[in-house]
Amino acid sequence: MKKVLGVALVLTLILALAPASTEAQEKVTLTIESWRNDDLTIWQDILIPAFNAAHPDIEVVFQPTAPTEYNGALRAKLEGGTAGDLITCRPFDESLNLFQSGHLVSLNELAGMENFSDVAKSAWITDDGSDVFCVPMASVIHGFLYNKTIFDELGLTEPTTETEFLALLEAVKADGLYAPLVMGTVDQWEAATMGYQNIGPNYWLGEEGRLGLIAGTHKYNEGGFLGAFEALARWQPYLPDGYQAISYPDAQNLFALGMGAVYPAGSWDISTFNPQIDFEMGAFKPPLPEGSENCYISDHVDIAMGVNANTPHMDEALIFMEWLTTAEFAGLYSNQLPGFFSLANHSIMLEDPVAQQFLDWRNECESTIRSAYQILSRGEPNNEQDLWLYSAEVLNGNLTPQEAADKVQEGLEAWYEPQQ
Repeated sequence: MKKVLGVALVLTLILALAPASTEAQEKVTLTIESWRNDDLTIWQDILIPAFNAAHPDIEVVFQPTAPTEYNGALRAKLEGGTAGDLITCRPFDESLNLFQSGHLVSLNELAGMENFSDVAKSAWITDDGSDVFCVPMASVIHGFLYNKTIFDELGLTEPTTETEFLALLEAVKADGLYAPLVMGTVDQWEAATMGYQNIGPNYWLGEEGRLGLIAGTHKYNEGGFLGAFEALARWQPYLPDGYQAISYPDAQNLFALGMGAVYPAGSWDISTFNPQIDFEMGAFKPPLPEGSENCYISDHVDIAMGVNANTPHMDEALIFMEWLTTAEFAGLYSNQLPGFFSLANHSIMLEDPVAQQFLDWRNECESTIRSAYQILSRGEPNNEQDLWLYSAEVLNGNLTPQEAADKVQEGLEAWYEPQQ
């Protein structure tokens, strides 16, 4: 009798556990919130299938929102409890505010976070450095694109120093057939982003100068930050005729049509130009000031991903986040989006030769990010917008480099205590 009861008890336990076992084998669905709707097919056709090859029981749905609506829509979803499990993170304060509001989890203990440098994590970390809350996915790198046909025609070579750079531009100008340096100032932001912030790190020594601004030990109107304004002013004679009225799309068109030799670039322009041009492009990194030995590049953090603190699938979400730290993801993402480079320290090879040129600069130079983006643009006047305005005014000849640097410094001192 005892034996029969024992068998019955075992069968009862097996039946009781069966539903839980069946449920454990069911697929879990994770939803990704993102502002990027241009890479939907890449996620659906390349990235998610690669993840599912190792994790077939975790279904992933990429759910983008229009870029201009993303911030407001995401916050409303998070506060209403309807947001997806994975949150694509914009850089700096918008994502920091989400973390401070309890919407994103700390990822300090996530396996694979050791694959990212301090610079890579700088846009998704608390001011005191105690919590990282998004996995860095990609950056954009600044430098110069050039038309190889024009270079070959005029016997030009890639410059390495500012002196060589200016001599190259002078040679194009003397020939008279092409614009030496293709950029306009009407939109203002290009003057700072592809101008001042492109060449500047070589003058203020990358992170040393940038962190010095935050600490209050460096100023915009002296040293390397002033030197970068002075170098920017030397571009003026080489810009296209009527550059004060040339917009960013206008400049892209001029270069794509073969009307200019050199284009101050963000690496995102690679994908724009590839289907448009009928000439071969090359790239060179920001020229060094005379006497400099070490080079620095603006390797600016752009996109990351975090975990919704209220996801019902935390374990699965963290599995996906660990995959984002791997060399597999780094290679896939960087190759599918030429000009957007994985921020992990894995060694990867890119199919696009110009994108590979940009990426190779990481092996030659130290990386930094744009000077105004972390902490320094929280007050009024906005430091980044001041750089847009006054960089354009330097190129337009309306301000001297010293005057522009003084105005930027004055604006920062008006509200940022360490600079007072």
